[in-house]
Amino acid sequence: MNTETFIEQSKPFIGWMLNWKAGLKAATFDSLVPNADPHTVGIISVDVIEGFCTIGPLSSARVNGIVEPITALLTLAWERGVRDICLPQDTHPADAVEFAQYAPHCIQGTAESETVAAFKKLPFFDQITVIEKNCINCGTNDPFLAWVKAREHIKTWIVVGDCTDICTYQLAMHLRTSANERQIQGQRIILPVDCVDTYDLPVDTALKIGATPHDGELLHHVFLYHMMLNGVEVVTKITA
Repeated sequence: MNTETFIEQSKPFIGWMLNWKAGLKAATFDSLVPNADPHTVGIISVDVIEGFCTIGPLSSARVNGIVEPITALLTLAWERGVRDICLPQDTHPADAVEFAQYAPHCIQGTAESETVAAFKKLPFFDQITVIEKNCINCGTNDPFLAWVKAREHIKTWIVVGDCTDICTYQLAMHLRTSANERQIQGQRIILPVDCVDTYDLPVDTALKIGATPHDGELLHHVFLYHMMLNGVEVVTKITA
């Protein structure tokens, strides 16, 4: 199939997908709290670290744009009584196997592996759980799995971070499919679009540097759709 045919055949779906995203609604924080109990809500923010936001080969201005809305969300949630917040973050050894797929990044002990400054300034940051990970999939990380397992009281997980199509996608799908497998009734996975994004690497730039192209806008939309398709509740944002 040539490019023109592929694009032409995909137009109806792409149009539907764009209309779906344009029609998303915001959710109020109170609508996510079962029985008005904030202890049934947990937040997981994946990979919002300097190496994906401000410095290093994988940093991205698009991704950096989610720092402010996530900071506001964490502040709102804390003020409303949410205390189960986790930050799983890339913290790789210098010889990480993952570097065969991605340029060396966020190596342990470097500034790239540090939580973004805005989070560190939160007055409750020392009460947030930070978990180091060495893989794009949080669901393979034993400390993270133990943290989630110890919180069976959580009925609503709010998932934020980067990247939409990589770590955030795998995190949301892990939580959703784990609940499905275990027949956990009423488990909700919420993803606010203003707190999620992915990087962009145009084809011409990628070819010049010998990297794999990555259309941030296309993949952001497709993976938001894919999470929705699999039961993740996608909203524009979470408001007071």
